[in-house]
Amino acid sequence: MFSLIRPAFVLLALFSALTGLAYPLAITGLAQLALPWQANGSLITRNGVVVGSALIGQNFASAKYFHGRPSATQAPDPKDASKTIDAPYNAANSTGSNLGPTSGKLIDRVKATVAAARSAGEKGAIPADAVTTSASGLDPEITPENAYAQVDRVAATRGLPTDKVRDLVAARIERPAFGLIGEPRVNVLELNLALDASGGVNAAKK
Repeated sequence: MFSLIRPAFVLLALFSALTGLAYPLAITGLAQLALPWQANGSLITRNGVVVGSALIGQNFASAKYFHGRPSATQAPDPKDASKTIDAPYNAANSTGSNLGPTSGKLIDRVKATVAAARSAGEKGAIPADAVTTSASGLDPEITPENAYAQVDRVAATRGLPTDKVRDLVAARIERPAFGLIGEPRVNVLELNLALDASGGVNAAKK
């Protein structure tokens, strides 16, 4: 009987070492050599301090910043662990709203977001990604149309020329890879960091 069990244990140990140790270490080493920034989380720093990741959005609420796409992520309620509260861009709980197109809650939220944009001075058509959440709730990017729609508000709040803010947006539009994969987009954190560096009002982190 031992002659039958022994090969099974040998194979288990061998493949555990290969697939559980050797392969992950080899891939990790190759990633660190070939793509170290991406392999370490695509972290963005300012003055030597990590301020975020290019892959995960942040909840910029101030009028002097460009706002990201709405996020439906939640977190446990600190007052009652059995309940949840809204926690935009909670990276520990990636999720969408799961609200259908006929949902009254969704319709009310979109209307409220549009009204807030209008009261902030945004004109013209409101881009869809400015009022709808993504499936992940963590999108770090918005469409160029969404960014341009916010230019007037940001420029007025910061006391900057509109053309200067518009140029900042244009300079940070990422094009589809190889001209085919993906859509034009603007990373909100990178744009806001560039905005801080451009002058205007003194800005807090968010």
